[in-house]
Amino acid sequence: MITIVILPAPAALTIAQENALKSGLPIIVQTRLHPSAKVLLTMNLDAISMDDLFESSEDFDSLNAAIAARLCDQKDCVYLATGNIQNSQFPVIQQAALAKNIRVCVLPHLSAGDMAFAERESAFTISAHDLPELIDPEQNYVVEEIDSCMAAGETKLLLSEFYPDESIVSLASIQEDGEYVVREIKLCDLDRQKSYDATTILYVDKTAYEARTRHGFDDVMRLVRRLRAPNGCPWDREQTHVSLKNALLEESYELIDAVDEDDDAHICEEMGDVLLQFALHAVIAEEQSAFTARDACTELVEKLIYRHPHVFGNIRVSGSDEVLINWDALKMSQRKQTSQTEVLKSVPKSFPALLRSRKVQKKAADVGFDWENADQAFYKIAEETEELRQAMEQGSNIEEEMGDLLFAVVNVARLLKLEPEFLLMQATDKFINRFEKMEHLAKTRGNELKDLSFSEQDQLWDEAKKCRVTE
Repeated sequence: MITIVILPAPAALTIAQENALKSGLPIIVQTRLHPSAKVLLTMNLDAISMDDLFESSEDFDSLNAAIAARLCDQKDCVYLATGNIQNSQFPVIQQAALAKNIRVCVLPHLSAGDMAFAERESAFTISAHDLPELIDPEQNYVVEEIDSCMAAGETKLLLSEFYPDESIVSLASIQEDGEYVVREIKLCDLDRQKSYDATTILYVDKTAYEARTRHGFDDVMRLVRRLRAPNGCPWDREQTHVSLKNALLEESYELIDAVDEDDDAHICEEMGDVLLQFALHAVIAEEQSAFTARDACTELVEKLIYRHPHVFGNIRVSGSDEVLINWDALKMSQRKQTSQTEVLKSVPKSFPALLRSRKVQKKAADVGFDWENADQAFYKIAEETEELRQAMEQGSNIEEEMGDLLFAVVNVARLLKLEPEFLLMQATDKFINRFEKMEHLAKTRGNELKDLSFSEQDQLWDEAKKCRVTE
């Protein structure tokens, strides 16, 4: 059996660990350079050192594998680990031992954080060599093994996503006498220290979200829950899925405007507003015990994995066109749709009319019901225009024929690979710009548009067109 004694400082030695070291079994020490190795001298115990492996190994993976192999070769021994091996080295030892049918026992122990920050609140321990992608700033953290400027820099980058740069953190390292020395520094200075070693350890106090300058998705959810709490905001508490429909639509269009402006700062702001709508709907659903934000995220992740077999599976695609074909087929299968009519009916009726008609036409085209090109579809516009003219003369079916004409125009735009919704937005903007110029021309001549006849206004319109107004 391999008995593991984890000893971050000499003073952390427990009775059980001391008895294991005195058991008479061979002792293998992680490194003689760590102050914890001095307990062997005080007990007059010999040990085999792993220091040669640190020198010969190319990286941590090969080092951990070599340590595990040496322990398994010894079979029955006590391993004195002076650093945090729980997340990186221990799994390798355990796997190697299992393959040789050797038991591994880790004795109860104190952590480096327990020793360095004994007066502090309990904290969640992570390693600078195995940093998570996300952390919870309302939780205290200890970061161990900040053994280089690079490790300190990576740790700072992670923490700076959740804590203010000016946050005061506690940095400690063990001295030759086995005692930890703690000093307070700013988080932004974490990678600017004079030296680091394997015992360098960091303590970060939890921070309430109101006090932070950086926020994540969890903060948004906490904030919305707070707004909808009994002592929160009356307006937010009154909202429902239905009452928020217009807000979601408006925020989405405002994001589109920001994208059209190519303004990163505006895009960032509007993305936050869209995210707020997601959070509000998620919290409302939580309150109704319908689903949670995590459920929605889970559905999204599962859907994306399922619809990307060329990324997460063995399917090969030739390009984006084939990706879209597969996407539609998988979507149809996932929704248990058995006919293309069901696919057409699944296009949301709440879409803007131009967008919905384009989507429906595309779905019909997926099964071959389509013009060969835009030129063929263009003649349909003339046909529908004539039918509208006749309807207007007869005074009947005008709405239907007008709808058919719009549908035909959308078809041509689709075949030209243009988005009719955006085209009409641009045409409206162009109209506003020319109208502005027309009004300006009238005022420079001492007139108000409302006082001019239509023919006079139309003449000004033609002039405005010739002015090459920026549109």
